[in-house]
Order: sequence, then structure tokens, then C-alpha cells
Amino acid sequence: MIRLIALDLDGTVLSFDLKLDQRDVEGLHRAVAAGVAVVACTGRPFPGALPWVRRLGIDQPIVCYQGAQIRTPDGGTLLDQGVPHDLAVEVVSFARERDLHVQAYREDRLIVERDRPEAHEYANHAGMEINLVGDLETAIGPTTPKLVVVAAVERIEALLPEVRARWAGRLEANTSMPTYLEVTNAGADKRRALQFLCDMRGISHDETAAVGDGRNDSSMLSWAARGYAVDGAAPEVVAAAGGRTIGRPGTGAIANLVTELLEGI
Repeated sequence: MIRLIALDLDGTVLSFDLKLDQRDVEGLHRAVAAGVAVVACTGRPFPGALPWVRRLGIDQPIVCYQGAQIRTPDGGTLLDQGVPHDLAVEVVSFARERDLHVQAYREDRLIVERDRPEAHEYANHAGMEINLVGDLETAIGPTTPKLVVVAAVERIEALLPEVRARWAGRLEANTSMPTYLEVTNAGADKRRALQFLCDMRGISHDETAAVGDGRNDSSMLSWAARGYAVDGAAPEVVAAAGGRTIGRPGTGAIANLVTELLEGI
């Protein structure tokens, strides 16, 4: 029996051109009506996730910022484990040395120190405003939920193993979208946030399903009793889901999956 479905947003239920399939929306409504908790688990900042959660008709806490925070729909905070200032400064310095766009967050505001095209690419997709600051190091504050490097796909793929090796054991590094390299505090990922929420709700691992398409989803796909990767996901993501895959956004795949999961109730 599945009591909770953890649902990634971008690339899973939301297409890369920011469209929802009405079949999927109706399918999620069926899941909610059947008593299943549907939880958005996204890399998006809280302000960038909330409008889509509302459109999906989900009224559960939101796992956002790659799992660094769990927020209630009214903005309350259930979990907050940001990147400490000293480590955030290391990442900012790393990006500066390589002329990479890097951004951080403070009080749900997207902050950057240079007005670059990459900042607008991200902000347009996330539905957030850009806040220019004189110096990221002083603007970040004691912690920041995550840092994001935005660059061409080839550059991100080359950077990912370097960043993982450099901060192994101190920071988590994953890709969410092909052009986003996202850095969170050690231990801050979707799996741990999802487990925290399930423990709080009295839901066991055996009663969960998770769906995602990015490397940042791998941890929750392998943890859930039934993980599903979106067609076209990286091999490591499909492996984390035990080889189970569903169609891409726009194919009604989430609606079909809900039907399958509800048959087990």
C-alpha cells in the first residue's frame, strides 16, 4: 500500500517549457482523494515551487532547495539545513576563479553579484526576481539553502566530478536541470528530507513511491519502496530507480502511474 508519492517537478511532471499535462493533474487529484499524500520534492526555491504545487492541487509540505528545506504551503519551516557561510564562500571563490555564474539565496531571494545571462535564464525558468548584491560573500548570511552554478551542459558535466571530489564529505553536488550544478550542505538531499517528513507523519519507507528525472532525485528514488525514473534520465538515475521508468511530461505518464499505484490500495 502506497501512502505517499514523492514527486519531482521540473522534467518529471512539469515539462522543460513549463507546461503541465491536465491528465497528470487529474491523476494527482485522484491520488489525493484516495488518501495518498503527494509531496513535491524539488530543487526549486520555495517561491519558485509554490505556484506549481498550487496548480497541481497539492496541500502538503514542500521539499525544496534540493532537500535543504521543508516548507509548509503557508511559508512555515519544518526543516532547514543550509550551507554554512565558510563553505559557501569556498564555492563562490571557486566559481569566480573560473568565471562561472554562481548564485545563492537569502530569505527566499535569489542573489547574484553580476548581472549575467545565466542569471536571467535561471530566474525566468524559476519564476523569481534577480537581486543584485555588491558581494555575495557578505550578502549570503550565516547559511544559504544552496548555491547554483549555471553554465553550458558540457561545462556542467565536466565540473560535477571536480566539485564532488573537492568537497567530498562536506557538501553535496548534483545536477537538477542539465545546465544547473546545485550545491547543498552535506546530508541535505531529497532522500533525507523525505525520510524526515515520513518519520514525522508516521509513514514507513515501504509505503512510499518516488518519481524523478535528475541526479538530484537519485537518493530518493533508491530510498523509496518504489522508485521511477523518467525516460531519458541518466543511467545512474535509472539504476537508482531499480530500472523502473515512466514516460516524459506530456505523455500522461504520472496519471498512468497513479492508476497503477492506486490499484495496490
